[in-house]
Amino acid sequence: MSPESRQDGAVLDNPVWAALSGPHRAFAQSVGRAARYLPDANPFAAVADPRDPRAWADLAELTGPGREVWLTGLPTPPPGWRTLRTIPGVQLDGRAVRAEADPEAVRLGAADVPEMLELVALTAPGPFLPRTVELGTYLGIRHEGRLVAMAGERMRPTGWTEISAVCTHPDHRGRGLAQRLVRAVAAGVRERGDLPFLHAAADNTNAVRLYGAMGFALRREPVFIGLLTPGEPEDGEAGHRSPAGAGTRP
Repeated sequence: MSPESRQDGAVLDNPVWAALSGPHRAFAQSVGRAARYLPDANPFAAVADPRDPRAWADLAELTGPGREVWLTGLPTPPPGWRTLRTIPGVQLDGRAVRAEADPEAVRLGAADVPEMLELVALTAPGPFLPRTVELGTYLGIRHEGRLVAMAGERMRPTGWTEISAVCTHPDHRGRGLAQRLVRAVAAGVRERGDLPFLHAAADNTNAVRLYGAMGFALRREPVFIGLLTPGEPEDGEAGHRSPAGAGTRP
């Protein structure tokens, strides 16, 4: 990746494709010019070029007829695809964020997934699935042994890492835990030589305001879009299944 493309963030225009054709290739299922994350790790999919009808045909083949698929960016699906839901979002560049380790932050892993899923169900920070923890480093803060806040890494386009699943238990908000964890995750991202970025729902004004105060800068206003592929499901069942948390906080 050239220094110029890293600095202007061009790969962030299509971050899912950049991740699945790059550092996250091991988590990809692909057909031609379309790819998606393993369904139990991340609900998002992508096409190499949203203007290419062949790429959309590849995505339809990959997903199967009458099935739900989520994309991000500014895609315009071809005829035959049905839009189920659109969520306006923001993409924030974190290169100016002050990153620092946190002595209370602990690394979370597979054994912590049940607790992580409980916290996500309570706070709805965005899609977090049983294998999402494998996508990168996830950090948490515990209080009296209970997980009360977490944040981690999701998409990894070359040269960049998305900070995601930022959430705090309602009983522990107002203590700056989310901000501390975002800075701690960003410290690990920078140690690896990447730059941090993140996504949020545009209507999540409190979070967007917090990120702005931390130094995140608005780069783009993508849409998170749930689509139904053309055709009828082969098993006769409806394919409409929203990813966990996608309705409120991408």
